[in-house]
Amino acid sequence: MDTSESSTTEPDAATDAAAPPRRGWRRWAMDTRPLSVPAYRRLWTSTIVTAVGSQLTAVAVPKQIYDVTHSSAWVGYASLAGLVPMVAFALWGGAVADTVDRRKLLLVTNTGIAVTSLLFWVQAVTGMESVVVLMVLLACQQAFFGLNSPARNASIARLVPAEQLPAANALGSTVMQTGLVAGPLLAGVLIPVIGLPELYLIDAVALCVTVWAVFRLPALPPLGEAAARRAGVREIAAGFRYISRHKVLLLSFLADIVAMVLGMPRALFPQLAAQTYHSYGEGLALGVLFAGIPVGAVLGGLFSGVFSRAHRHGWMVIGAVVGWGVAVAGFGLTRNLWVALAFLAAAGVADMVSMVFRGAILLSAATDEMRGRMQGVFTVVVAGGPRLADVLHGTAGSVFGPRAAVAGGGALVVVVMLALAAAVPALRRYRI
Repeated sequence: MDTSESSTTEPDAATDAAAPPRRGWRRWAMDTRPLSVPAYRRLWTSTIVTAVGSQLTAVAVPKQIYDVTHSSAWVGYASLAGLVPMVAFALWGGAVADTVDRRKLLLVTNTGIAVTSLLFWVQAVTGMESVVVLMVLLACQQAFFGLNSPARNASIARLVPAEQLPAANALGSTVMQTGLVAGPLLAGVLIPVIGLPELYLIDAVALCVTVWAVFRLPALPPLGEAAARRAGVREIAAGFRYISRHKVLLLSFLADIVAMVLGMPRALFPQLAAQTYHSYGEGLALGVLFAGIPVGAVLGGLFSGVFSRAHRHGWMVIGAVVGWGVAVAGFGLTRNLWVALAFLAAAGVADMVSMVFRGAILLSAATDEMRGRMQGVFTVVVAGGPRLADVLHGTAGSVFGPRAAVAGGGALVVVVMLALAAAVPALRRYRI
């Protein structure tokens, strides 16, 4: 018997249209309308658990590698070992997500991630201490993540009405950003108490919640002729051609690349903490700098009712990227740690707005048969952009100094984004 539920979002859309406008403080609070859809609500609720659990593993792996090798270089090599399969399988996974039932693909990949976390626990609890095993497991985990992410993100457009996509993206992004803050803090508290192996086990158990939530989703088979296709190189190439022909999609990707590559200053945080903010205590300064953007993103999500109902999605992306650039430039110009935190938090709010509306554009402007591939490219851009920024800013900081590199990067974001918006009107005109 098929236990998946057959549901539709049309009744919820009709209810939403008839609902009275929110008044008072509720206008500013997070828009929770997508949670009225049972399937989306279960998926989102499971994310609350796994967002924290995944960060436990994200902390445990580099910690264990460093404990085994006493080398930060090996920690960097492990990051690369995870990045390469994630990129490759995200591109292929996007094509797969457009040709199979996305619910079944999510079941397989989430189960694979859970099993990998369990194997992390096994190697840790048995005292294996093999860097090769750790890197192979990390590569497998990231490959499953690359296959999973496009299908998961593309499924949202089949679960909630189109006008609620920004709200759904805000809900999901807020949970993930909260995990980025709470997960490492929780890992730091738990490691001395229960040890590294149990962090892996907690993540594996948390992933069972996601598997259950996916099991309860309705069937999400491909629409139209997509079911007859195979997921190969030709289909991946077709996805890139599709992006090149749809300027609003191309600009949404370029907007993120501009913001992250030119304006993500995290590689310079250690140098800034040691040289610019050392009077506050280098450890405190470093923690504040790394927490600033995620904290701002969480605040932006909690008050996403301010912007999530906007219809001019293109202008919201342009404004958010420009706001990010201004905030980063301001951060580079200040020597006061708490003013720096305020600028980074503002950048986090801008990043949340950008994520919400870029995600909505990708889901609404692309046809369902292309959504998986669009989300595959999105996963690669989101993962690869900050890593390219680390190289660029690290080099620029060595040449020009960290503050000049940060401020210059922020200014470049503003100039390049405004130039793109002026040159290509498709993004400015896009609305829903």
